[in-house]
Amino acid sequence: MEHNSQEGKQLGRVVITGVAGFLGSHLADKFLAEGWEVVGVDNFIGGYEDNIPEGVEFYERDLTELDLEEEFWQSDLLIHAAALAYEGLSVFSPALISKNIIQSSVNLATIAVKHNIHRFVYLSSMARYGDHNGQMFFEDFTLKPQDPYGIAKASSEQLIRNILDTHGVDWTIIVPHNIIGSRQKYDDPYRNVASIFVNRMLSGKQPIIYGDGLQQRCFSFVGDVVEPLYKATQIEESVGEVINVGPDKGTVTIAQLAEAIAEKLEFDLEPIYMTGRPQEVPIATCSAEKARELLGYEAKTNLSDGLDELIAYIKNRGAKPFEYHLPLEIVNERTPATWNNKLM
Repeated sequence: MEHNSQEGKQLGRVVITGVAGFLGSHLADKFLAEGWEVVGVDNFIGGYEDNIPEGVEFYERDLTELDLEEEFWQSDLLIHAAALAYEGLSVFSPALISKNIIQSSVNLATIAVKHNIHRFVYLSSMARYGDHNGQMFFEDFTLKPQDPYGIAKASSEQLIRNILDTHGVDWTIIVPHNIIGSRQKYDDPYRNVASIFVNRMLSGKQPIIYGDGLQQRCFSFVGDVVEPLYKATQIEESVGEVINVGPDKGTVTIAQLAEAIAEKLEFDLEPIYMTGRPQEVPIATCSAEKARELLGYEAKTNLSDGLDELIAYIKNRGAKPFEYHLPLEIVNERTPATWNNKLM
């Protein structure tokens, strides 16, 4: 299935889950700009209502409890970008996170079959890989997820592939990682470390770092992810493929990230160090070799410029108190005090 707007063809209809979220809303912008009819679905747990671009046909739904017969699902392409993407929280709320990830994925794969959708694109997570002793993650690695979120994402991949292969629906799995930029939820105490740091510093509070701050990550700018992801939906070469999308150079530690943000905000940095979170992978970086080859991926925006956009976005909206909007199912001596005692 390849669409070409320059030839004046009808581009078709795409359904995007998580359209009020960070990446989902930017994807909706891209598809609208390319001439697609865009349908969006969200429940606002992980996003903001004003993220939804004008022109999107919107439906508020819980993806774990869907009416599989609703006609708005009929489309050429379904992109499943929604998820309770809470890797750290999943250690302490495993039932909540696992149900959301797995049930929504099975529901949507079933919908893709029932409504004869041509292609299904699943946005997975680098949590699928687990800890590989500091090695860069390649798509053909043996998956060793080590927290309930990562296990649920890897399991969902298997379920999606099984259901869609059985019934003849094309699929592609994209693995984005550590994305930053505008529209990212920044009043969420459980995820989005860069946004949390910015929100706290703009509120006059020191950033909280779990462990020694030496955890290594590569951060992706959202615009650099949207372009190759869009291309992946348009070409036959991506069908049946798992593709990492994100930079494989420019790794920084979490402590260095805090320093970079503090410098931009002219903030007198004295981080608060707290006990490390269990099951956190110390070094997590994905190879972009396959994305460069198939999708022409290029990390055009460096970390500094990406942080500039993120900071401008949060400054424009204003710093906010953190919203503890999800329950802790397990509270014990290993539960971060920032969550249990609402210290953010």
